[in-house]
Amino acid sequence: MSANQTRRKLCKSAGVVFMMLPIMTVCTAAQAKTNAELRDKLKYQNSPKNGNSCTSCLEFTPGASDQKMGTCKVIPDDDEISAQGYCDAWNTM
Repeated sequence: MSANQTRRKLCKSAGVVFMMLPIMTVCTAAQAKTNAELRDKLKYQNSPKNGNSCTSCLEFTPGASDQKMGTCKVIPDDDEISAQGYCDAWNTM
């Protein structure tokens, strides 16, 4: 292979990588968020406790479907709350 062909392949590869950067950035930004500090403070767990779960809590907002995680008004910046979860802020009043 001549030096010109090698250089062209390198430039094409670099161009493709450069074009993919914005797409990779957008995909990375769409990742779920969790508020680990507040979860620990409220003793959040992904399973019910004494028959109580996030599904029956007034603070819980379910996800778009049964398979999607929801959010909680008490744990801001966290969109990975399980409908079957539980924490000390559980509230039905």
